[in-house]
Amino acid sequence: MKTNRELTALITGSSRGIGKAIAVELASYGISIILNYIDSDDEAAGLSQEMHNNGRNVLAIKADVADRSQVKLMVARTVEEFGKIDILVNNAGITLDKTIKNLSYSDWDSVLSVNLTGVFNVTKEVLPHMIPLGRGCIINISSVIGQTGAVGQSNYSASKAGVIGFSKSCALEVARYGITVNAICPGYVETDMLKAVPADVLDKIKQRIPLRRFARPEEIAKLVRFLATDGDYITGQCININGGVFTG
Repeated sequence: MKTNRELTALITGSSRGIGKAIAVELASYGISIILNYIDSDDEAAGLSQEMHNNGRNVLAIKADVADRSQVKLMVARTVEEFGKIDILVNNAGITLDKTIKNLSYSDWDSVLSVNLTGVFNVTKEVLPHMIPLGRGCIINISSVIGQTGAVGQSNYSASKAGVIGFSKSCALEVARYGITVNAICPGYVETDMLKAVPADVLDKIKQRIPLRRFARPEEIAKLVRFLATDGDYITGQCININGGVFTG
């Protein structure tokens, strides 16, 4: 790859949580950042301003990854601004947790459309801009729940399992162009999603984790940064970062 200051990274769902940590981490290595968000206007504006103040090259774009027309516009604007996309991190995701008997068709469709179809939408639009470069890095954020399943999370689990399969297939298709594709499967991470879980349930989850703590978003971000800048020979992999809660 080129030097970091010549790299551009598009990170979906990057105004908060894991996505924000990834944006901050990559920017700290001199990589130009496209922040993508959908309903966190204040957070996106604040992060963008903070990064500008720190001398980072950043552009914030509001777009729903489930909406193909919005994705097309986001990618077109990115290329217009930076000329290329070297790194894509598909991080945007939502949860709508219910047991299957209580899960509505809308709950199913909404989660799959963002978490899985959104990954396809953005990747499909970005690839035509990566292929001519003869290089590129795509990192898809999956989840340990996509590997183990979880009660009340059939839609989320299915979407994240799909991300793993998509990543492996995509990696085989684009390796000839010098593009790597990998999935990262975080365990339980200290984000807003986790904060919504009742305290007694969190305690039970923590007791199942060999390292006896939840991950910090920054720890996931460091793995993304490694793949983006030093992982040129790693592709088609599902990389776990979960404190030992799942070792398959």
